[in-house]
Amino acid sequence: MMLGTNYPSTQYLPPNDGKDILLPVKNILINANITFGNLEGSVLDSGGYPKSCKDPSKCYVFRMPTRYVNYLKDAGFDVVSNANNHAGDFGDIGRTSTMNTLKNAGIFYAGQTAMPYTTFEMEGIKYGFCAFAPNSGTMDIRNIAEAKKIVEHLDSISDIVIVSFHGGAEGGTHRHVTRNTEIFLGEDRGNVYNFSHTLIDAGADIIFGHGPHITRAVELYKNRFIAYSMGNFCTYARFSLSGYAGVAPIIKLFVTKKGEFIKGQIYAIKQLGEGGPLIDDSNKVIKEIIELTTSDFPETGLLIKETGEISKK
Repeated sequence: MMLGTNYPSTQYLPPNDGKDILLPVKNILINANITFGNLEGSVLDSGGYPKSCKDPSKCYVFRMPTRYVNYLKDAGFDVVSNANNHAGDFGDIGRTSTMNTLKNAGIFYAGQTAMPYTTFEMEGIKYGFCAFAPNSGTMDIRNIAEAKKIVEHLDSISDIVIVSFHGGAEGGTHRHVTRNTEIFLGEDRGNVYNFSHTLIDAGADIIFGHGPHITRAVELYKNRFIAYSMGNFCTYARFSLSGYAGVAPIIKLFVTKKGEFIKGQIYAIKQLGEGGPLIDDSNKVIKEIIELTTSDFPETGLLIKETGEISKK
């Protein structure tokens, strides 16, 4: 999620200062015990030290105004990951502002080395949350031994452990989960298959992936749910939204108090123009998830209908 950036210009902020950007899907987002998303970029009104890039044509830096966090809170978001390649876009000033702003808004977060994990309680259930990425200043998705220790600790003190990862190669030519280490633009983006399975073995219950900017397959492993990439959900301007980069799922999961999968529902979202989520009546992303899951994980115990219902076979 990147609701708009005031850098390098305020022209990259959405209409009505972003107040309406999540309204088309708010009724879905608030209808859950816990709502999660991946927050890209720094939450900072001004200043900071924008990162420099060797190739400016492939470099984007995001600075979302602090007031925009209120839109996330109003839409129902309870917890976000800030383990991704844009979390350090404005240096330590941006990282600190992001964490402080989220804390003041009552939104839980994790993924920075300064905040590897968090725990919180909702309606009598204790949740553990941690997040990982292959980027500096974040918990490293490639250090599986450390990730395993964190999950084992969270499992010992929590009822349900949720893991987020930012990993895998980007773009429409990388739709499939390869089960191998993925290299993109010379960077090791991790082995998301091995990472996910290892952490479920260690006690994780739900894994939400992102990073490729397109949607990937889902999987049921040891009766725990994995989404390997949830695409671009709410990314205003500065993002390519062509093809499959312009559609995404909202995945609603029903699990036991121990995190075991019961059922799920996929809501299809699309982004038009500069972006912002809208309901997609064509269900394009659901069809994509069905195709990719059938191809990449034929052994998985999931049945996905074209209307979005997810059940066990």
